[in-house]
Amino acid sequence: MKLKDKVCIVTGGASGIGRGIAERFVAEGAKVAIADLAAEKARLAAEEISAGAPGEAMAVAMDVTAEDSVNGGVEQVIDAWGRVDVLVSNAGVQIVNPVEDFAFSDWKKMLAIHLDGAFLTSKACLPHMYKQGGGAVILMGSVHSKEASPLKSAYVTAKHGLLGLARVIAKEGAAHGVRSNVICPGFVRTPLVDKQIPEQARELGISEEDVIKKVMLGQTVDGEFTTIEDVAEVALMFAGFETNALTGQSLIVSHGWHIE
Repeated sequence: MKLKDKVCIVTGGASGIGRGIAERFVAEGAKVAIADLAAEKARLAAEEISAGAPGEAMAVAMDVTAEDSVNGGVEQVIDAWGRVDVLVSNAGVQIVNPVEDFAFSDWKKMLAIHLDGAFLTSKACLPHMYKQGGGAVILMGSVHSKEASPLKSAYVTAKHGLLGLARVIAKEGAAHGVRSNVICPGFVRTPLVDKQIPEQARELGISEEDVIKKVMLGQTVDGEFTTIEDVAEVALMFAGFETNALTGQSLIVSHGWHIE
């Protein structure tokens, strides 16, 4: 098993991509803290994921935008398992609007969850990784870390910013055996994406079917959504790769939507 006895924290781990990553890690023998604002959902997810699996999961209530909450959650993991080997900063939301109609409060909320959350969780985990001599920081970017789409000014800005943060962590962490990389998925059919479909249809004045076929999947090579399992496999690769040969990088998982 690739992650046997590795201690991992997955933010936004109670549902969607985060839960898929947590399940994959536990299947590989990891101890996974499911950190989520929805504490009860995290508790239920931890119970379900742990049942009959080689690894185990625990729930941690965490607001990734609040430093005290992040620090307290990481300390809870340290108290339980003594170390942190892998951080997956995955918590995220989506709000769509044209720039001229984008509420400043929504802009600040988006950047706080995506960027502040990645910074605060990394800041809390890195001292433990440095002390133990190694670790992996995985930030959840997007195809929108590489290019832009209409209506997504805050999301695109935040996802671009994660590339810079990961590269700095890679430079600073190398001497301590800590690697930092970014996963950049295309559209994954999660509740977050399902919510966007009618919103974009209204804003763009097109049908929901056209949002899916033309906006979301029109640039892919096969018209297919990226799956949670696809993203989880990439997370497993980054988590299990234990040399500085693979650090400061971003990997696009998008059915060819963005190619570089």
